[in-house]
Amino acid sequence: MDFLVRLAEGFIGMFQEGGNTFVGLVTGIIPLLIVLITAVNAFIRLVGEERINRLARKSTKYMLLRYTLFPVLAVFFLTNPMAYTFGKFLPEKQKPAFYDSAVSFVHPITGLFPHANPAELFVYLGISAGITQLGFSLGPLAIRFFLVGVIVILIRGIVTEIITVRMMKARGMEV
Repeated sequence: MDFLVRLAEGFIGMFQEGGNTFVGLVTGIIPLLIVLITAVNAFIRLVGEERINRLARKSTKYMLLRYTLFPVLAVFFLTNPMAYTFGKFLPEKQKPAFYDSAVSFVHPITGLFPHANPAELFVYLGISAGITQLGFSLGPLAIRFFLVGVIVILIRGIVTEIITVRMMKARGMEV
């Protein structure tokens, strides 16, 4: 009998936790995203979408900048997950590669700029706890993490763009 009571309590407890998680999202990240989206769209309207598009085209003309500077700025200023909206300023063939670069950078930036992805700070803190226990400084770790992240997003962006262009051509799409 006691087993059935614990089973029933555990079963309903699972849904209560789901409800608590949902309420946390509704009162936490969802309003933040709505405000960020509204602010970014208002800024784009004030400055002018064509001006923003021109600036984005100029700053992403070269692969090196497109898959290093552009995603770094997106993640730094808009944070995760709003950073991915920067992709709307790119041509279709570059959007998947930009997304791949930006999503791959939300962890490496955390050591220097925790505001960019506070939800995943525990990953960096877990690694840094071991480094601290060994008596090493966290500064060099954070810088290395950042620099390796930039190299990785550049490689991922280039490879993803090449794959995307090939797939688009194979499907007869305009590139």
